[in-house]
Amino acid sequence: MISAATVEIVTFFANIALTLSFIVAVIFGIAQIQAVTRDRRERFTLDVLRNFQTREFAELMNHTILREWPKTHNALRALPESEQVLFAQLAQQMESLGLIVSEKLIEVDLVDKTLGDFVVAAWEKYKPVFLDMRASQPDPFLGEYFQWLAELIAARMRSNARKPYYESAPR
Repeated sequence: MISAATVEIVTFFANIALTLSFIVAVIFGIAQIQAVTRDRRERFTLDVLRNFQTREFAELMNHTILREWPKTHNALRALPESEQVLFAQLAQQMESLGLIVSEKLIEVDLVDKTLGDFVVAAWEKYKPVFLDMRASQPDPFLGEYFQWLAELIAARMRSNARKPYYESAPR
């Protein structure tokens, strides 16, 4: 017959084994979640980089930089349809980028390093139309993430401008 002391010792070690198994499982689970989060962020980062390295986006950037955009929604509607589409396409891309940054799916540093002042300059060109559309639609949310991202990058550039990589890179 097994004594009560033996049963107690076996129970004690079984409880320790269960506790250790639980701790290992929690640690493993946390490590897996961190790995998935890192992989997800890397995937989003690469996708964003690919999207901004296309000929189409380069054409949108060039078009936005060289063109004077209208100041009102009605003036925008008076433009040829192809111009309105280009306006909307860049606005949607900037809005999506702002949303992705706000959700912390990519770092704002990536946007600062890849597009930087272009986001700010583009918002300044879009701002009068968006403010007019927000008032006339009324849609207070129109372009909110685009605006937020542009203002964030502008503030970062004013308060903590980064040095160009070639000036600070290890040699």
